[in-house]
Amino acid sequence: MDSLLNRYRNITVLLLVICAQLILLAYQVKSNEDVRLIRVWAVTAVTPLARVIEGVRSNTVGILQNYILLHNARQENLEIKKELDRLKLENQYLKSELETADRVKALSLFQARSPSRMVPARVIGTGTGANSRVVFIDRGSRSGIKRGMAVITPDGIVGKIVAAYPTASQVLLVTDPTFAAGVVSQKHRVHGTVRGLGYSSCEVDYIENEQKVEVGEWFFTSGDDGVFPKGLPVGRVTAARPGNPFMQVTLAPSGTQRGTEEVLVIVEGVHQPIPEPETASAEIHYQPPPETPETASAASGTVAPHLGTDADRLRQRYQRIAEAQGHTFGQGLPGSRPPDFNLDPDRPPARGGAAQPGVAKPKPAESAAAAAPPQAQPPKAQPAAGAPQAQSAPVAGVVPAQSSPASATAPVKPQPAQVPPAKADPAAGGQQP
Repeated sequence: MDSLLNRYRNITVLLLVICAQLILLAYQVKSNEDVRLIRVWAVTAVTPLARVIEGVRSNTVGILQNYILLHNARQENLEIKKELDRLKLENQYLKSELETADRVKALSLFQARSPSRMVPARVIGTGTGANSRVVFIDRGSRSGIKRGMAVITPDGIVGKIVAAYPTASQVLLVTDPTFAAGVVSQKHRVHGTVRGLGYSSCEVDYIENEQKVEVGEWFFTSGDDGVFPKGLPVGRVTAARPGNPFMQVTLAPSGTQRGTEEVLVIVEGVHQPIPEPETASAEIHYQPPPETPETASAASGTVAPHLGTDADRLRQRYQRIAEAQGHTFGQGLPGSRPPDFNLDPDRPPARGGAAQPGVAKPKPAESAAAAAPPQAQPPKAQPAAGAPQAQSAPVAGVVPAQSSPASATAPVKPQPAQVPPAKADPAAGGQQP
C-alpha cells in the first residue's frame, strides 16, 4: 500500500486538490433557484438512501400496528355493530310512537269538532281467515259499544260493529263482500249502495246507466242504512262504466288508505250536510293591451279604443250600425224596424246624397211637406142661418180619418190646394167663400 501511494503520490495529490477546488466552487456558485451547488449535490446523493430507509420503516410499523398491536380490533368492531343496531331499533320505535301520537292527536281533534259522540279504540287483532276482512278493537260493551255501531276515521268510514264483547268488539271492514251501506255522490247526488269486493276496493251497486257518475267524484254516506250518519266520506270513484243491468262504479275507500290502527266508534251519530264539490274559479285574468299609438289616440278621444277580441269589435260595429240607423238596442218600440246589420258604417254615402241600403230615409209626404213653403189660406166667412155648411176641401198631405188600411200605409202624394168658387149671399148682398 505504501509503495502504491508513493508511486501515485503526485496524481493523488492532484486529485485531492481538484476535488477541494470543486467543493469550493460548488460552495461559492449558486443555481438558478438561489441554492448552492454543494447542497444540490448532497441532497441528490442522499435522497435514494433516505427513500429506501423510509419504505422499510413504514412497512415495519404498519405490520406492527395492524397485526400485533390491534389484536382487539375485531371485538371492538362487533360491539360497535351491536350498539348501532340498538340505536336503529330505538329510532324506529320513537318514530312509530311519534306517528301514533300524531294519529291520536288527529283523532282527538276530529272527535272534538264532530257533533257525534264517539269513543276512540285501537285495533288489537285481525280475523283468522285467508279472505277475512274483520278486525278486533280494544273497546267492548263495558265502554258502551253495541252491535251495529259505525266505525270511522277522520279520512272516512272503516266498517261497523258485528259483535260486542265485554272487553273487545269485532268490526266488519268496508272491503268485506258482506258489507253494505247507503251512499250518495257529492256532485250529482246519485244514490246507491256500497259493498266490498274482498280486497282494497269497493263498488257501488244499483246505479242506473242513465245517471251520471264521474271519475274522481266523492261518495258520502246517505244515512239511509241506519248505521252511518249522513255526510261521512266513503271514497273516491276510480272507474265508472255502463253495465248490465246497473252501472259498474268502483271506489277506493278513504278510511282504510292509511291503515286502521286507531279508529273511532260512533256511539250517538248526528247527520251532517254533504259538502259542496270544489269547483275551479271561472274568472280569467287578462293583461292590459300594450301601449300603441292607437291606444294613445283612443285615450285622448280622437279614435276608437283598441279592441282586443273579435267579440269586442263586432259589438262596436253593431253599435255604430244602430247609431247610423237611429236604433237603440233594448228599447224596441211598437212598429219599429230592426236595424240592417249588412250596413257598412265605415263607408261614406254615395254621391248625390243617396244613402246606403238600410239607412232610414224620410217618407215622401214628410219630405214634401217639409220642403213646401206654407201657403196662406183665405179667410172663412160665417154662413148664414139655414144655409148649408160647405165641406172643407182636402188639405195637402193630410189623410182622411175614414180611410182604408192600405191607404194609411201607402205614402200620400202632395196635392195642390183647391179653393171653391165664392157663392152670392142674397140676404147680405155679398159673396160667401
